[in-house]
Amino acid sequence: MVLAPNIASNILPVIVLGAVLLLIAFRQIGNIRLAIWQIMLGGALAVLLSGQITALDALKSINLDVILFLFGMFVVGVALEESGYLAHVSYRLFKRAKTANALMLVVLFGMGFASAFLMNDTIAIIGTPIILLLARKHATSAKPLLLALCFAVTIGSVMSPIGNPQNLLIAINGNIPNPFLTFLEYLFVPTAVNLIITFFVLKFFYREYFHRKRLNHSQEPIKNHRLALISKISLVLIALLVIVKILFSFFNTAFDLRITYIALAAALPIVVFSKERFTILKKVDWHTLIFFAAMFVLMASVWESGFFQSIIQGMQLNIASLAMILTISIILSQFISNVPLAALYTPLLLQAGAQTKELLALAAGSTIAGNLFIFGAASNVIVIQNAEKKAKETLTFWEFARTGIPLTIINVLVYWLFFVIFG
Repeated sequence: MVLAPNIASNILPVIVLGAVLLLIAFRQIGNIRLAIWQIMLGGALAVLLSGQITALDALKSINLDVILFLFGMFVVGVALEESGYLAHVSYRLFKRAKTANALMLVVLFGMGFASAFLMNDTIAIIGTPIILLLARKHATSAKPLLLALCFAVTIGSVMSPIGNPQNLLIAINGNIPNPFLTFLEYLFVPTAVNLIITFFVLKFFYREYFHRKRLNHSQEPIKNHRLALISKISLVLIALLVIVKILFSFFNTAFDLRITYIALAAALPIVVFSKERFTILKKVDWHTLIFFAAMFVLMASVWESGFFQSIIQGMQLNIASLAMILTISIILSQFISNVPLAALYTPLLLQAGAQTKELLALAAGSTIAGNLFIFGAASNVIVIQNAEKKAKETLTFWEFARTGIPLTIINVLVYWLFFVIFG
């Protein structure tokens, strides 16, 4: 069977995407081991050079809000780590966790609840060096703790309209009334249940980590007191501006305090007042920023091909049913990312007469999709690339999927049951 030229042309971005996903899964070509950012950049260059997307459209597709947000948070994260303040704070947070069980629960619930109000990508950036420090101090494998961080920030961010970008998009475009209270009303309990379930799933797959030895935490000294003070100011700024953003949403003010503004405002004291500004900027994870810019280009090309849209239309599915919303959002998020999916699906649901419950199902499904595979959430990529850069630790595609697939199935069932029974 020979494809018509226009069909072959339209399917090329999908073929490139498939190749990218396979390379991310195996990460190896002969004796060459590839980084995730290199694979994604190669995919973006392939669709650009083959004419599947124009240079202008490629530039337009890059979401500067996301790039600038990540840059700002990376600056804060590097300053916290370089000053020693991050290690100092982590001791205060984890010193009461005297067993491996307790440590895992603190990671899951501490990072999970923090991601709901400081955004999942923020906690992924700040949390990765904390996890690596804990693993090193207690002479244990970082893998189960890194997985716990990935799963915690994904699940925890479900219950808040500012927990992740797709939730914010759905809350705004879906005109959800009192978004913070509405999200908590529908999603707090199933999210807490899913965090508990995650503990037992990790315990099943990583029995050797959950030993009975007593953990002894030691306090880390602050290495640079001036930088630590500036970093502390940045953290306070983040917390205050998030509170302001929450208040703005309650009072329905016209001003949009974007998360990008919050991240850049937090980075400003470090860039302006720190003597180590150039060292900090040099240590920013530029590779992850390249990954996201390339991802936006590749996903825009895939989306313009119309491949996935035509499949959904051809199957004539009831896209407004709870089961279908959860299923479609989880599957398609693996291919076109959850933010573009939410941007497309929200108006379709509103046109189909969907109510608040259906919109929140989209938020839950598109977010929890991040637990299935590495590529399902930006926070996963942030955690893994930071771990590789800082400590040569990593999670392979298969290590993530082995735990992520059964966990995602259970997570989805929990949310679906709560929507059906209590929604």
